[in-house]
Amino acid sequence: MTDRLLTVEQAAQLLGTTARFPRRLIAERRIVFVKVGRHVRIPESALTDFVAANTVQPIVTRRQHLGVVA
Repeated sequence: MTDRLLTVEQAAQLLGTTARFPRRLIAERRIVFVKVGRHVRIPESALTDFVAANTVQPIVTRRQHLGVVA
């Protein structure tokens, strides 16, 4: 196992949110997590995957694509 397991607080810090947000993701089963006894840990790769899956790419218009400035 090479993936670092993060606490909810560490995950929140990496996401730039409060601990409530990763806890909600866990409760809604929207992110992978690991139960270690009664402790909950989030694999670092799960955060990377979550961010990648929810990243919205900008719309490139034809004008922007051609380098034309309005």
